[in-house]
Amino acid sequence: MLDATTRSGGTATASPPASASELAVAVPAADLAVPAPSGFAGRCTRVLLSPWSRLSLLFALLAGAASAVLLFEPQRLLADGWPPQLGGAAAALVFAAAYGLCTVAFVPRPLLNLAAGALFGSQLGTGAAIAGTVIGAGIAFTLGRVLGQDALRPLLRGRWLKAADGQLSRHGFRSMLAARLFPGVPFWAANYCASVSRMGYVPFLLATALGSIPNTAAYVVAGARASTPTSPAFLIAMACIALPALAGAVVAWRKRHVLRGH
Repeated sequence: MLDATTRSGGTATASPPASASELAVAVPAADLAVPAPSGFAGRCTRVLLSPWSRLSLLFALLAGAASAVLLFEPQRLLADGWPPQLGGAAAALVFAAAYGLCTVAFVPRPLLNLAAGALFGSQLGTGAAIAGTVIGAGIAFTLGRVLGQDALRPLLRGRWLKAADGQLSRHGFRSMLAARLFPGVPFWAANYCASVSRMGYVPFLLATALGSIPNTAAYVVAGARASTPTSPAFLIAMACIALPALAGAVVAWRKRHVLRGH
């Protein structure tokens, strides 16, 4: 097509043909988005990924782990020095990994700490037990955070629950450090309570590592010196185990009226 000539008598010129991009109609960005799955598959996906489905999966995993411990008693393998073909640092690393998995399955940590001392001695045994403690706490924290937090946080409506959640969320490091230093709070309970709160990974793991050292080292030393129960090291270790427990009982007794008041 020819354009109209200029009124001053200029010659007519042909306009260039419109490009394909100019002729194309703009498509809204919303129309380009991939639609969410609908129908039966979409409903199944939403149900499986819902908070309560994930919480049910967490309960199923923990129940299965606890049942496996009751049936197979893996803590006996650790106490006997598993795997038998390894020794030294390699055996301590395997022990730490198995220690962490056993704590997730609710195996009491004092038994594992005593086994660490009997197998590896005071120094290497303490390192393996602390590493296993951090591994187990990290696994439990991750499971609780991914599978349980979304379902459980809306249930934090009571005064005590809100107070505990606020303390852990705002003062996570010092709260977890106190829970690890003083006995009375079960290891697994502290892990899952922290995972439901807003506490971060780094404060949780650091407080767990530092706060678990005194009690863990005491049990490891007791396990390493169990053959000589009258030795000074064994007696000091037993005192370090008994004194924090006694202090925790005294504090709980003195604060009983506060708990009743709430």
